[in-house]
Order: sequence, then C-alpha cells, then structure tokens
Amino acid sequence: MSHLAFRRPCGRKRATAPAAALLAFLVAGLSFACDATSRHKVLTFFFDGVPPLETPGAEPAPGAATPSAARPISFQEHGPYAAKLCTACHNQDVGNALVAPPDQLCGRCHAMKLDKAYIHGPLASGDCLVCHDPHSSPYKPLLVSQSDSFCFQCHDRNDIANSSGHANLEEPCTTCHDAHMSNQKYLLK
Repeated sequence: MSHLAFRRPCGRKRATAPAAALLAFLVAGLSFACDATSRHKVLTFFFDGVPPLETPGAEPAPGAATPSAARPISFQEHGPYAAKLCTACHNQDVGNALVAPPDQLCGRCHAMKLDKAYIHGPLASGDCLVCHDPHSSPYKPLLVSQSDSFCFQCHDRNDIANSSGHANLEEPCTTCHDAHMSNQKYLLK
C-alpha cells in the first residue's frame, strides 16, 4: 500500500488528540511519582485556586494558636471569576490576553476616586495585584497573603517598630491606616 493512501484530503491538519493524551498521561504519571510538595508546585503552576499545602503534624496544644495551614480554608472568589465570566478581564481570542492594560483593568469595574492627599503606592500606580488576587483567595478581601503580617511583605517590620505610634505591632495595620488612600500623612484614618 502506498503512503498516499494515508494523506488527508484538502490539506486538513492531523488530529492532535493522541499527542495531547500522551502529554496528559506523562504529566499525570510524573506527578504521581513526585512527593506532595512537588505535586502542589505543579498544580499551582497550571491551575488557579489550588488550596495551600497542608503540613502533617500533631494536634496543637490546647490554647495554642492554630497554624494557618491547619485551619479550615474557605476561598472567596472574585465575582467575574466565580461566575466564569473570564471575558470580563481576558480576551480569549488573543491567547487570554487582558482586555485592558493591567494598570487600568481593575478600574473598569472598581471605581476608586483618587481624591485624597495621600495614595498608597500600588494603588497610585494601578498595581492592584501587589495586594489582591484577581481570581480567588482564602484571605479577605482577596488579599494575596494573611492580613496579620501582610503589610510586612513590602514594609520593613523593624523600621515600623522603631517609628512613633507603633508600640504594639500586634494590631492589624488597617486598625489605624487606610490601605488605599487618606487625607492624613502615613495613610492614617
């Protein structure tokens, strides 16, 4: 039999389903061969909303603070993401590119009048994603990390502790400071 008998008419492309199935099989096989931490890294690379990796261990002592990894996690989701309205932010015809530049995207739905004397740097530059996750988060209001130490991702804890008015760093920063903007210096409320 000639090799011409296997040609597709009219230049149609070959089906890629076998290649995709093989790739999926390889990824699945490799992920089962990995430890839990490696599997978690692979899953969070490819998928949004993967819960944090829980660390195995003994029950905490009575009265001890429960580590965040052992607490039950409930995710809150951004409205369009929860409603599967991906096209509110992404153009699926152009490889899921954003429908607007990142510094303008959030402002299309979340109108924030920047009318205060002092504006937090990430908000002023339109970089909402420094603090907020656009899809889902176990932290309110869609923060990228736990709120009790959140501000110290960018602000140096020692510098803050040495400045006046910060004798007690146990209180959340937002007790005294507005996270977005204020008419008071240092974003004081």
